[in-house]
Amino acid sequence: MANSQLHLKKAREIADLVNNGKITAVEVAKYFLERAKILDEKVNAFNSFTTELALKQAAEVDQKIKNGEKLLLAGVPIAIKDNICVENTKTTCSSKMLENFIAPYESTVTSKLWAAGAICIGKTNLDEFAMGSSTEHSAFGPTRNPWDLNRVPGGSSGGSAAAVASRIVPLSLGSDTGGSIRQPAGLCGIVGLKPSYGFISRFGLIAFASSLDQIGPFATDLEDAQLLLSVIAGHDPKDSTSLKNTPAFKAQIENKSNLKNLKIGLIKELMLNEENAPADLVLKFNESIKSLKLAGAEIKEVSLPISTAHALDVYYIVAPAEASSNLARYDGVRYGYRDETALSLNPMYAQTRAKGFGKEVIRRIMIGTYALSSGYYDAYYKKALQVRRLISEEFEKVFTEFDVLISPTSPMTAFPFGDKLNDPLAMYLCDIATIPANLAGLPAISINCGFDEKNLPIGFQLMAAHGQDEKLMDASFDFQNIFKNSSNIQSQIPSIAL
Repeated sequence: MANSQLHLKKAREIADLVNNGKITAVEVAKYFLERAKILDEKVNAFNSFTTELALKQAAEVDQKIKNGEKLLLAGVPIAIKDNICVENTKTTCSSKMLENFIAPYESTVTSKLWAAGAICIGKTNLDEFAMGSSTEHSAFGPTRNPWDLNRVPGGSSGGSAAAVASRIVPLSLGSDTGGSIRQPAGLCGIVGLKPSYGFISRFGLIAFASSLDQIGPFATDLEDAQLLLSVIAGHDPKDSTSLKNTPAFKAQIENKSNLKNLKIGLIKELMLNEENAPADLVLKFNESIKSLKLAGAEIKEVSLPISTAHALDVYYIVAPAEASSNLARYDGVRYGYRDETALSLNPMYAQTRAKGFGKEVIRRIMIGTYALSSGYYDAYYKKALQVRRLISEEFEKVFTEFDVLISPTSPMTAFPFGDKLNDPLAMYLCDIATIPANLAGLPAISINCGFDEKNLPIGFQLMAAHGQDEKLMDASFDFQNIFKNSSNIQSQIPSIAL
């Protein structure tokens, strides 16, 4: 079955076609591989394509369908962020340090994907070791935003977001340490979800900050995101942080929420105004709030003074400290890049790390090492952990009154390349709205609520209490439908994707 518009179909529609024998998984794989290689010359969403693996997986899916099996993701193409291990494929973290590293084992999430019939198209670009908000900090060049190729797609999961936004694939996986799924989803106009900490196994995810990292889905709508989430969620004994009582997640949204019964809190300190955001973005976000109220939502302002004032400070002590520890293993001894010009051990360590890591990674390792060093541990790292506890308690208290909290995903839409590259603080401020959820381990999602005057997507964030992922998805479904109706979002996709 030839279908020149296959890329415009949802993941669930592709799975139905394959399950019902209307098209083979091999045909689907060939279609998307060909499309990916053409479009990626413009977008640079991928570090590598897994053509041989994709065709092998597709053939296996077709055989299972012939044998009468039905698979949730039958023949659905997916892209995997290049810090998640896929056995016998390159897993580079977009770093020279791991440029030629071949993963010796399979991550738990990808094992589940292949068992459900998904097809691996390739590994996507990211900020090196997931440290960044623009996917400009990559050893393999920046990824471009499909809505405007002169602008960033966000980060660190910019490749995964751009691959879905440009319809190279209907689904992708990213990781979120301080907003690295939600922020690029917001800037690329798609759905990006960070589940509750422990909801999805981190086994096979190359660590940045272990107490913050969480794998999650990208999709063009919530229905596809839920489908993907239902496959990858659940307890994993290989991950000591995995929640043991994670309930089975439904493959389809059974919308039980009622906007009039939902208690919705608008985070006061994260509201956009003309002092902290462009006027058109402020106007569009306020229109989104108005459309929710017109649909019957009762929205009340809520203050989170500790979380909003101190989250960024806490994050940039805790995350670099954990990165300093996690990245100590890249020393040129066991695997990865090694500087062969050094004549003795200590110079080899120093030269390997200086040449193997990029500037942003080195900056964060230095910050983290300083925060953990003798004489500064109590003043910085210990104090940050104490404030992190206060942030969690603040959210716990607020969620006794509210079902979900809402805010912009980012205080800006996609910005031009180089705009913040030489100003680390300005770059870090891109994640001011997303970081609190990571520190408290909360589920949070970004959905598209409209476009600014430059036709760039605007992200809208929802958060729920820890473990309330299902409630978050149900509420988001209502919001998505309202935004589609009020902003005509459904008909708008990047021209590059057509």
